[in-house]
Amino acid sequence: KALEHAHRDRREKKRTFRQLWNARINAAARENGTTYSQLIHGMKEQGITVDRKILSELAVNESEAFTALVKSAVK
Repeated sequence: KALEHAHRDRREKKRTFRQLWNARINAAARENGTTYSQLIHGMKEQGITVDRKILSELAVNESEAFTALVKSAVK
């Protein structure tokens, strides 16, 4: 059973972290006057390729850089 649970939980950990990253990005995006979906859409339109993990770190630790990224993505 331990092997089955270990396999399942490795997959679940990935899912849990992605949910955390999305929540952090959404909270920071709303502080900058937009939503998560508008931000991600704007980034794809502008060709900005930053993954959600890095976006989350920017939102938490480098708010000025995140604000600049939001302004360039959502025009």
